[in-house]
Amino acid sequence: MTVDWSRWTTNPYYALIIFIVACGSIPKGYDEGGFSASVKLASFKEDFNLISSNWTHDKTGLANRSANITSFAVLGAAFGALVSVDLNDRLGRVQTWRLSCLVWGVGLFIQVFSSGIYGLLLFARIWSGLGAGALTVTTPLYLSEIAPTRTRGLVVSVYMVILLAVLTLGFFINYGANKHMAPTRTQYRLVQAIPLIPVGLALIASYILPETPRYLVSKQRHDEGRAILARLRGLDVSDPELEAEFNLIDNQVRAKATDLASVSHWTAFKETQTNANYRQRFWLLMTMHTIAQWTGGNGITYYISTIFEYAGVKGGNTSLISSGAYGIVKLVFTMAFTWGLIDLLGRRRCALAGLGLQLAAHIYMGAYMGLQPGSSDNKSASDAAIASVFVYAMGWSVGLCTIPYLYGTEIFPTRIRNVSYAISMSLHWFFQFAVVRVTPNMLVSLNVWGAYLFWAIICTLGLIILGIWMPETKDVPIERMGELFDTPWYMRWRARLKAIDSSPESTTFEPSIDSNADRKQAKFNGSSL
Repeated sequence: MTVDWSRWTTNPYYALIIFIVACGSIPKGYDEGGFSASVKLASFKEDFNLISSNWTHDKTGLANRSANITSFAVLGAAFGALVSVDLNDRLGRVQTWRLSCLVWGVGLFIQVFSSGIYGLLLFARIWSGLGAGALTVTTPLYLSEIAPTRTRGLVVSVYMVILLAVLTLGFFINYGANKHMAPTRTQYRLVQAIPLIPVGLALIASYILPETPRYLVSKQRHDEGRAILARLRGLDVSDPELEAEFNLIDNQVRAKATDLASVSHWTAFKETQTNANYRQRFWLLMTMHTIAQWTGGNGITYYISTIFEYAGVKGGNTSLISSGAYGIVKLVFTMAFTWGLIDLLGRRRCALAGLGLQLAAHIYMGAYMGLQPGSSDNKSASDAAIASVFVYAMGWSVGLCTIPYLYGTEIFPTRIRNVSYAISMSLHWFFQFAVVRVTPNMLVSLNVWGAYLFWAIICTLGLIILGIWMPETKDVPIERMGELFDTPWYMRWRARLKAIDSSPESTTFEPSIDSNADRKQAKFNGSSL
């Protein structure tokens, strides 16, 4: 049966639900933009002893203090992401989302009023990070479960769009506070407290959120699931189109429950290491997350104001405006990636093109900082250095900023997907913590240019490793992913699948199942939840 998507895609209730839930990206986005910039405000630096003149003989000590303040929320997020995996099944998606918002809000409130107490600030950063990290798992999960397969990518991408919009807005909020407010505690408190407003409103509005139909069906609450699906789609519960979609959801949930009935988390993890095909997929994803973060990753975003100052931007206000422009570039190119390039060019080409742009930016910045750092005598060189920061933003946005998340949901069969994805997200957060934590120290101890040399080396290794090891997964059914990894690792770049019928109308693929887990999954096409 062909579903008439236009009957529900304009459903205001459905659009409102997507927007409310996607606001769960605000804590992470504002932390990377608004908070990271507020650390440069004179009022904050004065209150938490970050004035450089006080650390004349201990630049490393200042770098450590600044890095701890910035990175401890990321450390909390790593643990929050792990805990949320269990909470989502125990409490449900909506209750876990609300609890995560509350945990983050309490932590942020303590942070705002820590009043120069360094230890209390670090505790608050970790506590708020727990909530923010849980939201990075629960929010995309909820969005993916209420969206039909055909538009799932578009719906889930709203999460990243709001995140980057808030990140960008945070830089401009800091600019306004720096320009128009006195450097008192009120200045940085206001800047850091602003995200409490939209998240608080979203939390209040969350009481109109329904639980996802897939979760309700998994708990044998079929009538509730059917009624909520009808409301989301704007259809009657007896509509044949709704019945067809609900039956598909029910079949998918049953298939997943059967596949996971006798599988513990530990058993699933052992299978990822004992099955050679699964092991290849698992370690490729881990490698992608590792390369993504150590090419500079989010470390550069957290310290972008400082990076612009190194590139020759003078003045705090000008640096904040440049940082806002950086956020806009990331937003625009991430939107282009999620809503076009990823399906047009494919995962592999986007990842390699992004790494190439990052490498070019790092090479120039490394040479610039090594030969004439911050020189005002050569404006052309300084302008090119500033431009290279934006080139880096383009490469990061169309490449490894998003691809590891997508890859992690595509390449695993149901039997090991939950465990593999949870481990990959935990690794992502721990590496992001490490990168954010050590970046200030790298800039100091390696004289800036050495940090760019390190990032350039990682980009080069990434181009080689992923260029050889990473197969293209665009248009490949989940049940056939194993075939891509049956080829020798050094030929993975040439791995391709062909349809039985090459005519445009054909979507039938010759079955080739690589394991018992994939064979079970193939019983239901698109059984990924």
